[in-house]
Amino acid sequence: MYFKAPLLLIPLLSLSCDPASSHGNSATPAQKQWHGNDNPYASISEIPLPEGFERAEKDSNSFAGWLRRIELKKDKTVYKYNGQPKGNQSAQFAVLNVSVGNRNLQQCADAVMRLRAEFLFKQKKFDQITFYDNNKTVYQFLPPYTRSNFMSYLNRVFGMCGSASLSKQLKPVPDFKNVEAGDVLIRGGFPGHAVMVMDVATNPEGKKIYLLAQSFMPAQDIHILVNPNDEQLSPWYEVNNDVMVKTPEYWFYRDELKHW
Repeated sequence: MYFKAPLLLIPLLSLSCDPASSHGNSATPAQKQWHGNDNPYASISEIPLPEGFERAEKDSNSFAGWLRRIELKKDKTVYKYNGQPKGNQSAQFAVLNVSVGNRNLQQCADAVMRLRAEFLFKQKKFDQITFYDNNKTVYQFLPPYTRSNFMSYLNRVFGMCGSASLSKQLKPVPDFKNVEAGDVLIRGGFPGHAVMVMDVATNPEGKKIYLLAQSFMPAQDIHILVNPNDEQLSPWYEVNNDVMVKTPEYWFYRDELKHW
């Protein structure tokens, strides 16, 4: 799916993430199957799995099923909202074919909200497209239910909501082993950061792996993250007993996993 509509131009300050605020197997090495900037995978569902793993079965109308069908760009370069390439081009495995707009709005938590809202818009569940700012002001998507009004609404959300407010809106996942596609690793703050779980797979031994995607600051293309801790498993991450989930540009605690 290709979200063609550009973000509208409105002079709002996005409350989102900042790289400076971060802290601290037998597998098919998908990352080594291709080189340069050419991405051979048309969608997230085509990203290869390690040997022995299978994707969890999901209803095509579910959020997890929808995420799996998102198209990937052929070029894996991450571009910022101003059309310039991001300085660090080593964090991404592939880039989602989702517009970023031409204002510095769609940053980390904004990208998470964008994907959730796009799913609900596609399902025509317009009354469920609701976000809150840090003062608990409600931002409800209202008629007309057109694409242009939807994008205008998202710009207001991106300008007024961020990781701090979204972290309060989402619900904690008590056990990280129950991670599912659509869940969010999020640290609320000014700034904070957020990444979304895009897909999940398991093997007969009960091991579980997952994919992560992020935008960052400044606003940039949403991209699938590599796994900097395991090149053989990358871009997949394994559910294990580590206290931290270490992504290329940010570290999260396991208990920062939340769901809608």
